Amino acid sequence: MSLYDAWKNYIEENCSTQEEQNEFWEKYCADEKVLYQKILGEKITIIEGKVEDLVKESNMVPPQYMGFLDGISDSLMAPIDLEMIELDSEIKLEIDFAKLYKNMLAVPAEWLYTLDEWDNFFTEDERIELEKDYKRSKTVVNEVKVGRNDPCPCGSGKKFKKCCGR
Repeated sequence: MSLYDAWKNYIEENCSTQEEQNEFWEKYCADEKVLYQKILGEKITIIEGKVEDLVKESNMVPPQYMGFLDGISDSLMAPIDLEMIELDSEIKLEIDFAKLYKNMLAVPAEWLYTLDEWDNFFTEDERIELEKDYKRSKTVVNEVKVGRNDPCPCGSGKKFKKCCGR
């Protein structure tokens, strides 16, 4: 079984009831926060080594660490194949911190994007700008505007003002 499959099974095994699920994610998020505090606090821009050793350093169990890798995978300079990672795999992860911050906003992982350790990478103004960029990327702009006298887009054959434009 791959480590990624072990992560998915680990979630299922620990989330059979709503109460277990809440406890599981609360603990996982607390452990994840400690790991990100270390990464941001020590300005670790590249995580590399044997997965088994990285798991030990993180004080997590292997499936939990795989959850961390799953979470950070969209914030890396180069993609990784999560399905291929095993305990004896050598990995090198170069983190794109602007992307990581935006991905944390998207989750939304307030317990992570509000960490004081972000000050090691971005000023308060830079973080505000990253938030604005993230929000702009989620704004939908409707380019096609139906005029009052145009045919209604619902297909009724009536003018928009007499149909859906009321």
